[in-house]
Amino acid sequence: MNLEQLEYIVDVAKTKSLTKTAQHAHVTLSAVSQSISMLESELEVVLFHRSRGIGAVPTAEGQALIEIAGEIITLVKRLRDEAGNYSEKLSGELFIGTIPGPMHLLMELIADFKTDYPYVKVQIIEKGPKDILDELHSNQIDIGFIAMNERLINQNRMLRFERIFTGKMVVGVRADSPLALRKSIHPRELLKYTLVLYDDEYIRAYMTEFVAQFGELDILFISNNVPAIQKAVLGGLALTVGLDYSFKNKDFPTHIVPIELENSHPVYYGWVSSAQNQANPIIKRFIQRLKHA
Repeated sequence: MNLEQLEYIVDVAKTKSLTKTAQHAHVTLSAVSQSISMLESELEVVLFHRSRGIGAVPTAEGQALIEIAGEIITLVKRLRDEAGNYSEKLSGELFIGTIPGPMHLLMELIADFKTDYPYVKVQIIEKGPKDILDELHSNQIDIGFIAMNERLINQNRMLRFERIFTGKMVVGVRADSPLALRKSIHPRELLKYTLVLYDDEYIRAYMTEFVAQFGELDILFISNNVPAIQKAVLGGLALTVGLDYSFKNKDFPTHIVPIELENSHPVYYGWVSSAQNQANPIIKRFIQRLKHA
């Protein structure tokens, strides 16, 4: 059995004529006839009733098998099309927006992608979650890496969000602090300490809910300047609150220890993109890499 035989029987079923199928395939009538006869012998099934007045009409058994043959031909075409896409030189631009904390997690993936597709220009921009979502909606970036909770996911149903892992809120304390010996800290205890916070929408939202529930926090400053936040913690001026994966960056000071913050809701870190842009071959290829990373 071969693909050519399957193509012959599907075409004969449509035209009801071996002669027309031979013309379509640019072969002789005897070649089509012999090929179909060989397939019938192999399958031990008569595929067509043949008569001068009616032509070639599928038998009941033949009709069922011909439908399967059509499905196989469609799948083979899809396979060839997909293979053709991979064999083409992919070129163009890919704009990625990411929150700062987990950027180190992306570097290996992006480096491999650039190695395989050197003609694709990849541009990575650090932004806050709100800016990333806004720019995805306006098609200014192609894909974003972001932390989202259930509320944000529900508010952005027009975007496709795929979770990579689940994170949690932690408190960053100096390694020689008595708090560093703790496994967890209750949010209420933070009222006793001065805090420095990264300027992130999710962290702001969490702390606002915290303030409303337990009281007013002593916040020294809120900034996107990560070294300044680290210096304040290492200098004993304050504690910080953030997402646990931000503390797993190899460049993050080992003298700052993350302690789990009790009763905090899970945070989902993953990639988000506009559903309408996923037909773009560059975005499609990058997402395939993400799914198998």
